[in-house]
Amino acid sequence: MPFRAIFTDAINAQARRRIRARARYNRRVRSRERLSHVSVRTTALIVASALFMEQLDGTVLATALPTMARTFNVDPLQMNVALTAYLLSLAVFIPASGKVADRFGTRTVFRYAIALFTLGSILCGLSNGLWQLVGARVLQGVGGAMMVPVGRLVLLRSVERSELVSAMTWLMIPATIGPVLGPPVGGFLVTTLSWRWIFYINVPIGVLGMVLATLYIRDIKEEGRVDFDGWGLLLSGVSLSCLMFGLELASRGETSWLAAIGIVGVGLGSGALYVHHSRHHPQPVLDFSLMRVPTFGLSVIGGGLTRISGGAVPFLLPMMLQLGFGMSALQSGLITFTSSAGSLMMKGVAKPVLRRWGFRNVMMWNGLTATIFLGVIATFRPSWPLAGIYAALLVGGFFQSLQYTAYNTIAYADIDRTKMSAATSFYTTFQQLMLTLGICTAAAALGGSLAVTGHTHPLLIDYSVAFIVVALVALAAAPTCARLPRDAGDELSGRVSRKRTVQVALAAVKTETADAASIV
Repeated sequence: MPFRAIFTDAINAQARRRIRARARYNRRVRSRERLSHVSVRTTALIVASALFMEQLDGTVLATALPTMARTFNVDPLQMNVALTAYLLSLAVFIPASGKVADRFGTRTVFRYAIALFTLGSILCGLSNGLWQLVGARVLQGVGGAMMVPVGRLVLLRSVERSELVSAMTWLMIPATIGPVLGPPVGGFLVTTLSWRWIFYINVPIGVLGMVLATLYIRDIKEEGRVDFDGWGLLLSGVSLSCLMFGLELASRGETSWLAAIGIVGVGLGSGALYVHHSRHHPQPVLDFSLMRVPTFGLSVIGGGLTRISGGAVPFLLPMMLQLGFGMSALQSGLITFTSSAGSLMMKGVAKPVLRRWGFRNVMMWNGLTATIFLGVIATFRPSWPLAGIYAALLVGGFFQSLQYTAYNTIAYADIDRTKMSAATSFYTTFQQLMLTLGICTAAAALGGSLAVTGHTHPLLIDYSVAFIVVALVALAAAPTCARLPRDAGDELSGRVSRKRTVQVALAAVKTETADAASIV
């Protein structure tokens, strides 16, 4: 080949490479420009689509548990292992979510998490036995462990503190619609088609979530070196899994107390080793130093006590309505969705209420009110008019949702942005731990009542005892909220600007008084 032809081909190849490089650069610029114009509301709603899928899955499953128990030929009380397995998987893998997102990017991890959750949903629908279902739920949990906290991390890194209440409210709207639709949709699918369809409906939602995340969520990575705490993940995973598995075994009463205590003891020992390890690691997978931040630490403790009821009610209420009242899955779902409808009604009033009365007052008195309505559920009987049951669940859901919104917001009020990934991992881990403990508490209270009364199967009085026990646990959160500073979260709710206006007005009055006195 002539030298001139070789030279021309080389020049053309170089020009083509430059054109392709320029095209890639232009695509990146257009992507950054598009993402820079994405509003906080849009980001919140996209992240919330993942929460919607997770919440829908959990509430639909709770409605279908009695039917699934008949399919698998097991006792309905044993089906709580399907709920616990998912929450257990969440608690084990959530601690790693922040570090994984910092290393590989929030958008990348978020998309793969949705894909894994969707795959687990398909396998749940194909299950032919309880332990196959448990294995698929564990896989779902791995996806959920990355999906929810990483999505929340995206939002926390995208908004100003003054916008955090509004962002959390928008985040919770689709996440609240999931529990609203879950019971009636689950009841309809179980009654008319098959319980397997309660998992297959996650597939289109998951695909849509991945597409929207690709188009509109910015891929944020932590600058600098990210040290992954492998030993910490191992120790925390052993600790959390043994604690929850031991409690779950004890609540079902299917093993000796000695074995359950031994498993819990291994969990406590591993936890102690992890605490020692975390004090000597520069970037521990669960950073307990965050508990020194008053708003964060008190939110973890108070929110944990409140969330025990959040884990117990979706387990107890459908079972009471179906097995105690003799309702079908569809009838039960049409009643239990009312609580979530009350949660949806709250979203428009959260910020004005918090601005008017402040986080501390709202969390104390609203928490007491929500607990009272939780106790009212213990008095439900078939003789109650349906309107009364609907009203109690609607109002109770309203106050309960306001409490969760306050906890989820105040937790990050004083957290530095460089600690956000560690804070979301820590907070979400203990949130899921308390939800799991709520299921175990409900099952243990129900089993304890059966043992005391000598009933062979749960009666209405046994469900009432379980609800009262859960309400008493939630009641212990009020003194914790009372320890919050009076001005906690004022910057988030907008009370700071209001206080400054009052202070300026008072200063002006004092100045005018002083001027008048000098004139006199």
